[in-house]
Amino acid sequence: MKDAYIRTVRLFFGLLGLSAVLTEMAVTSIEGTFNPIYFFSYFTILSNIAAGIVLIYLACKARISPTAQVVRGAVTLYMAMTGVIFAFLLAGLQNVRLTAVPWDNIVLHYIMPIVVVADWLIFPPQARVSLKHAALWLLFPIAYVIFTLVRGGASGWYPYPFFNPAFSSFGQVIATCVTISIFVIIAMLLLRLRATRAIR
Repeated sequence: MKDAYIRTVRLFFGLLGLSAVLTEMAVTSIEGTFNPIYFFSYFTILSNIAAGIVLIYLACKARISPTAQVVRGAVTLYMAMTGVIFAFLLAGLQNVRLTAVPWDNIVLHYIMPIVVVADWLIFPPQARVSLKHAALWLLFPIAYVIFTLVRGGASGWYPYPFFNPAFSSFGQVIATCVTISIFVIIAMLLLRLRATRAIR
């Protein structure tokens, strides 16, 4: 009974996250502002799509493989990044349209990060995640930042203001990236620690 309830909750939030992304696509398409290249360049969008898929997968599986748990850990880290970075670097910006629909902002930046991280903390993997596997979680954020900075330098378009030297300065961009990197590494280690403790 308990497992069925957990799986139902996971399914609900998985569908909720994906529906928020689809709503953003639909509304911006109607407005004539949808650009798939830009839309799928937002870390928020990519992480929430991954989170929705993972939650639905967890809801449909009675037994989760170690490989799936590693992927789950990666997505948990990315959603933690989404929530924390939004709270500290984006939530207070004035005259910046964060999402096409205000409710989507709440779902994508608040509800989904909290749900995914809480799911990992409350129902951690029942198998140890090695440091090597946990380190693999860092590959996507590193690739994302490099790609964003290189593409932004060439095109002048950045998905987030804190990546844009014109918004502050190049030194500030570097300092922000270093700060984010420190947070991500610490978060990765803490999430792995939770999985390690699950078998004791």
